[in-house]
Amino acid sequence: MIWHLIAALFAGLGTAGVGLLLRSLSGKRLPRWIIPVCGGLGILAFQIHHEYSWFHYKQQQLPESATVVSTKEERMFWRPWTYLFPLTTAFSVIDRDSMANMQANEEQVVEFILYRFEKEYIDVVQHQAYLMNCTAGEMLPLMGEGHRPRLSELRRVDASDPLFQAVCPDA
Repeated sequence: MIWHLIAALFAGLGTAGVGLLLRSLSGKRLPRWIIPVCGGLGILAFQIHHEYSWFHYKQQQLPESATVVSTKEERMFWRPWTYLFPLTTAFSVIDRDSMANMQANEEQVVEFILYRFEKEYIDVVQHQAYLMNCTAGEMLPLMGEGHRPRLSELRRVDASDPLFQAVCPDA
């Protein structure tokens, strides 16, 4: 967080310097307010770039075996540019190396962990173990140390869902 603040400060100082240079080159015909305006635009441009590059930066940090199965894009009224280009604020990932394939009653069952990354003032990572019945297209969370299935939260997963396709590629 402190490095982000320092980088934004230097982006503002750099672009304020560009404004000062432009004012000097114009023989001081440009108004003095051009310097702080350039500084503010530099800070705003840095912040926008930082927010939009977060998803790609986090994707590059994932191992080769990780697959992004969903993303959450938001539009915010205090960031009007997000109405043109929605901002990715969260995404879910499965790690193919941690998946365990099993056979139960002649049905293909896969145990996997679903990771969810959320962009906040600090990044939030949540993980939850799940059991996917690839034959029936059903998924339920596994709770506790013993990985006991929580049957009350059973839900159906469509075969066209990217999560289903990543967990059950042979189904």
